[in-house]
Amino acid sequence: MYTTFIVKPLFNLLVLIYAYLPGHNFGFALIIFTILIRVLLWPLVKKQLHQAKAMRKLQPELKKIKAAAKGDRQKETKMTMELYKEKGINPVGTLPIFVIQIIVLLGLYSGINRIISNPKNIISFSYASIQHSPWIKHLATNLHYFDNTLFGAINLSRSALGHGGVYWPAMIIVILSAISQYYQSKQLMPSSKDQKGLREILKQAGSGKPADQSEVNAAVGKSTRFLLPVMIFLFTVNLAADLSLYWLASGVVALIQQAIALREDETEMETIAEEPTKDIKKIPEAEIVETKKTNKKSSPQNKPSNKRRKQ
Repeated sequence: MYTTFIVKPLFNLLVLIYAYLPGHNFGFALIIFTILIRVLLWPLVKKQLHQAKAMRKLQPELKKIKAAAKGDRQKETKMTMELYKEKGINPVGTLPIFVIQIIVLLGLYSGINRIISNPKNIISFSYASIQHSPWIKHLATNLHYFDNTLFGAINLSRSALGHGGVYWPAMIIVILSAISQYYQSKQLMPSSKDQKGLREILKQAGSGKPADQSEVNAAVGKSTRFLLPVMIFLFTVNLAADLSLYWLASGVVALIQQAIALREDETEMETIAEEPTKDIKKIPEAEIVETKKTNKKSSPQNKPSNKRRKQ
């Protein structure tokens, strides 16, 4: 079922692009394929970025909730979930796009492996309608015309590390794909001057100070920013450069999409993230947080009474 409904459709979409692309360069077809996949995923990506933006803007309110809860984890969790509900935020809202990206990556990996193991699969594993396209018909009798390179300069069937040592053109793609992942994560990561590192949090926890869950999450997220690029490097360095090229192209497009989404509709996103709570009394424990605000609002009302006393 996975091959029928995931691998084969993705493979055939790639081959379709390759068959009708001027020049029939497989590397360029892979880049076009990646851009198309990212465009198709745009609605989910945009929703993910809205969630990330809103979560960043809620950090001050989450700190107030923590102060109001005074160490009561159950109360803090309840207040936090109420705040998420009021702001329309789903804490796991970014999960679907991540799952889809992994499915696409694994499906593409399986399809590309078929071509590397036997280039004839570009014909035999294609749908009948694609097999009857002019270029695929031509390949059926002249398979040596299949160009699995990037513009004739990089052999995409080779890995960065192999029996022949380091293949530097592929290694550069692998390194760039890891760098793009780093900046992709950094672009969405909330930054704070007083943010603690994971080592500092663990050190304080060892001395008996209870760990702040929000600080732990932020520290883990910061560590993940470095961990993911390392994992991508280790995962792709021994694979055919086709997959690294996909990851690099996907990372560059993602950076552009994120930059656009985080800037466009700024008013809408600010409304989602910064709109004051409509009815704070729906979160009983949050009344403590509002005490200072109430005092500030009440002070101007005392001025008229002072004037009357002077009279």
